[in-house]
Amino acid sequence: MHIPSLVIDLAMMLLAAGIVSVIFRKIHLPVILGYIAVGFLISPYFPMFFNVEDVPAIDTLSEIGVIIILFHIGLEFDFHKLLSVGSTAIVTALVKMGGVLAVGYLFGDLIGLSQMNCIFLGTMLAISSTVVIQKCFEDLKVTGERYTSLVMGELIMEDLIGVFMMVILASLSVGQSGGESVVSKLLLMGCYLLVWLIVGIYFLPTLLNRVMHLLNREMLIALSLGICFTLSLLAKQLGFSVELGAFLAGSFFAGTNHAKEVEHASESIKDMFAVIFFVSVGMKVDPSVIAEHWTSIIPIAIIAVIAKLIFATLGMILSGQRMETALKSGFSLAPIGEFSYIIAALGISLGVMDEYLYPVIVAASILTTLATPVLIRNSSKVAAFMRKHLPKKLLEKIDRYTSSEQDETDHTHDWLVMIRNFFSSLLLYGIIMLVTAIAGVRLLYPSLLQFMPKKFSGIATCLLVYIVIAIFARPMLRLRDTTFTKLWLDRKANRPPLVILALLNVLAIAYIAFIPIHHIFGARRMLLLGVALIAILTMSKTDVVATFYLQLETRFLRNLNEKTLTHVAQSQGPQEWLDEDIHIVSYYVPKDAEYIGQTLEQLAWGKYNNILVTKIRRGKHTYTLPHSGFKIQAGDKLYLVGQMNDILQIKEILFPDVDRRIRTLEQFMESDYPDTQHALACLAIEVNGSEPYCGQAIINSKILSKAHCMILGIQKDGYPVLMPSAYLKIQKGDVLWVMGSNNNVGRLASYSLGAEEEPEIIS
Repeated sequence: MHIPSLVIDLAMMLLAAGIVSVIFRKIHLPVILGYIAVGFLISPYFPMFFNVEDVPAIDTLSEIGVIIILFHIGLEFDFHKLLSVGSTAIVTALVKMGGVLAVGYLFGDLIGLSQMNCIFLGTMLAISSTVVIQKCFEDLKVTGERYTSLVMGELIMEDLIGVFMMVILASLSVGQSGGESVVSKLLLMGCYLLVWLIVGIYFLPTLLNRVMHLLNREMLIALSLGICFTLSLLAKQLGFSVELGAFLAGSFFAGTNHAKEVEHASESIKDMFAVIFFVSVGMKVDPSVIAEHWTSIIPIAIIAVIAKLIFATLGMILSGQRMETALKSGFSLAPIGEFSYIIAALGISLGVMDEYLYPVIVAASILTTLATPVLIRNSSKVAAFMRKHLPKKLLEKIDRYTSSEQDETDHTHDWLVMIRNFFSSLLLYGIIMLVTAIAGVRLLYPSLLQFMPKKFSGIATCLLVYIVIAIFARPMLRLRDTTFTKLWLDRKANRPPLVILALLNVLAIAYIAFIPIHHIFGARRMLLLGVALIAILTMSKTDVVATFYLQLETRFLRNLNEKTLTHVAQSQGPQEWLDEDIHIVSYYVPKDAEYIGQTLEQLAWGKYNNILVTKIRRGKHTYTLPHSGFKIQAGDKLYLVGQMNDILQIKEILFPDVDRRIRTLEQFMESDYPDTQHALACLAIEVNGSEPYCGQAIINSKILSKAHCMILGIQKDGYPVLMPSAYLKIQKGDVLWVMGSNNNVGRLASYSLGAEEEPEIIS
């Protein structure tokens, strides 16, 4: 029987890699260098040993290895890690990568490289090796020190930037003729990417939770890698790189409860293909190229080490770290990373980077890898030397800057908060609607033309697009939050710009709505745009759209926080989150208050300030959960319930000069209140599905009007929704936190078969 050459090649590659890896582990060198050495030994450039015959097949396997490696990098990176690494990692990564990229570009220009070669060289030098650095920390037993955690956090951010740099480099490579077209393409790609992230986070955790109990190890590997390669192909079709698709697939899994299972199941496959990838890297190392360009390799390695030291140290100091910590971090980030090999392969495959740069960057990477343990070991001595010999004034300035505690409280002006929220909403929901409109014109409309006449296809396309736009137009137009209300009431001069912001949102929606009309019916059909805009705004105000959007939002947030919620539940047990997150404050209405004589419905504190009035005491009378028509009088004592930020906001509006104690619900429950008849009770009720309010939105549930209870929070699949919207739907399995009188809460709890505890009495 004929044995394919690929089988022979793989046998010799893996056998040699296994033997050499043992040798390199024995002499305390990174195993990756051993794999690269094996690649060199079996390459055509070293004829004294076995040579690989089926090079194209090995290259294909290497490309598969890159996809699987990026998938596993994504598995280690979820969106909460991006938030947890903090400003230090973000600032350091941006300063370090930007500075080193610029230095690498200038050096490439100095030695006469083309512009694209300079860009690729700078990018390759800017990325550090996570694998090598982590191994050095373990070998030197410094993993518990502060700077090592900062370095690993910086590397998380660096991986993310590296993936997106590949997208940018690919776009620059295929669009060198026009900078403007490249920018527009990148913006469109960014829009696609955002929608892709949202859709992935919404669907994947839900899918896994429903099928995981059916999957064994083999089936899990097939499913996870199938999703990985599918998203890689989809990324390629949308103009991204396959590597970005693989990374995003991994990051989608990383945010779920099943990330470790997927990682363990596919780890052996990743290890095998990683070996093939690094061996293939060594196969491309031409010794004649290294001998010819050694005068460039050594300076490149030196520049990489020095530039990373300078800019990483600068980034750490700018983010508030002390000089010693910053210097140790800078020395640790010296090695050129394995990501650089992937970027080099990308440049060669696109035909924009000279092939001789590949062995040059690999050789420089080996030099920086060998130097890293020495640099880390001596970083403390260098830091002490710098402390001793730097000018005292400079040291004093650095110490003064880095020792000052960073104030984490947001002192941003109300207008800055308003503008930030406005543009965040415009960007998020605007992009979703824009991509929907473009997809409708480019994908849905041509598909419908195959089954129905042109006119009906256009109407159906516009209708479906406008339904989606209406769903997301509602939160986009929801400007009247606590900041908006405070600005509106502070000064009349604030009102015109606030109205302008609202109109800008409407204009943005109108522009997006015009896209399908323009492409399908022609630009002159402006009357259609007016009708469409009125229909969109009308639909966005309906209860059905409001309820549907809140279901989408709650499911998305629950999936996004799935791992965190599970971890908290496992480590701390069931969370009485409402007791600590909901706050209560009481105050007396002053005689000169502008709102005296107005009803609670007219004040609309619940709608615009997210604050509920739970009780009003007027003289000797107490009104529990007053109705919407209740009129406020001077001297009334109002009990306001809400989240801390909302309480503080309304305090500034209603009684800024009065010092009133703000208590958590838990603290409020512990106080002694003798009037048990008017005391409030708070109870958590699990919905079993048989209740008359199950399946209803809160506003239609009649819990307030008939049961005389108020919902302060809903826990959906472990995700807490505080002060929920009236349009949020109550479903089986939800946990409702309700407040009302003792008897009313008890009666409401009786609807649930599991409610057997007596409600707690609170004042």
